Amino acid sequence: MEFRFAPEDEAFRAEVRAFIRREIGDNPVDRVEGWQAHRRFIKKLAERGWLTLAWPQEVGGAGASHMRQLVFNEEMADWEAPANDLGVDRVGPTIMLHGTAEQKERFLPSIVAGDAVWCQGFSEPGAGSDLASLQTRAVADGDSFIVNGSKIWTSLAHYAQWMILLARTDGDAPKHRGISFFLLDMKSPRITIQPLVDMVGRHTFNQVFFDDVRVPRDCLVGEENRGWYVATTTLDFERSGIQRVIGGQRACDRLIACAREQIAAGAVRQAYAAMRHRLADFVIDYHVGRMLAYRVAWLQSQGIVPNYEASVSKMFGSELAQRLARAGMQLLALSGQLTPASPYAPLAGKFETQYLTSAALTVAAGTSEINRGIIATRGLGLPRA
Repeated sequence: MEFRFAPEDEAFRAEVRAFIRREIGDNPVDRVEGWQAHRRFIKKLAERGWLTLAWPQEVGGAGASHMRQLVFNEEMADWEAPANDLGVDRVGPTIMLHGTAEQKERFLPSIVAGDAVWCQGFSEPGAGSDLASLQTRAVADGDSFIVNGSKIWTSLAHYAQWMILLARTDGDAPKHRGISFFLLDMKSPRITIQPLVDMVGRHTFNQVFFDDVRVPRDCLVGEENRGWYVATTTLDFERSGIQRVIGGQRACDRLIACAREQIAAGAVRQAYAAMRHRLADFVIDYHVGRMLAYRVAWLQSQGIVPNYEASVSKMFGSELAQRLARAGMQLLALSGQLTPASPYAPLAGKFETQYLTSAALTVAAGTSEINRGIIATRGLGLPRA
């Protein structure tokens, strides 16, 4: 693995930083938030050709290298810029690998333009970690499939125009072999979206219900009953990326700066000295996490599919974020429990929010248990039982 970026990639990094400073300012904490601001920023990235930076030119991308894409992702995460887009990260690459020529022509241009909003219909109330046990059904009916069931924890379903949907199309087949992968128009009749508000008061998640929803057969991706293997491609893309690590490193830096300020202001040194080595360990851990993410991108640049390596990076980053959130709450003591709405909250209440939301990090994109299983079987070659 090469531990240096090419000069042209570092020049691109400087260009991205300058763009972010112009658009959201030097302090990401004070950036303009909200869905409309998010979409405006996405459109600006699309206009510059950065939204689909590493996509092949023949489908509208910029054809940049994986390492150039890594530099872009790293800067966006470091500045907390709202650049995450499911259509770009997961849907588009999955369609490129498994979709028909007609599906590529139909769905990819709107993602490239920054116009399409997608959501992911995988998890169900009874099928999360064991995703292959899902029970939403799609029954063939002429040129369509009729879908019944529900999906849960569906991020941004209330904004989405389209959903990538897993549904069981053969109830008698072994559970991994009777699933199909669909592209579902969220404007279809008989779809009900129920908001799920999380413990910090945000409406990101939803439960989505399907009552005889008709999906055209030309929205089936890959072979019927072979959708599990399409979905694993999507999940590999979801687990890749440096964003988890960089976002946590920014929080770690803030926590260290806060400790220094408290000591300078006359706080009890012993209380903070006890955290000194722990904070130093976090700095080292975040350097390790960055290298793990670099490794994933480097493998991709060599034409290697980073299957278990993506799981290593994802699991390490999400568990590290949880450890940091706990350490932050301990260091900030009772004041760390103040919400962002309080003018007395240290670090603008960031760690209160991070602590409450960090529990989900080792569930989303595959639980740590699932990722450990992938590392054991595909990485270490251990038997399944």
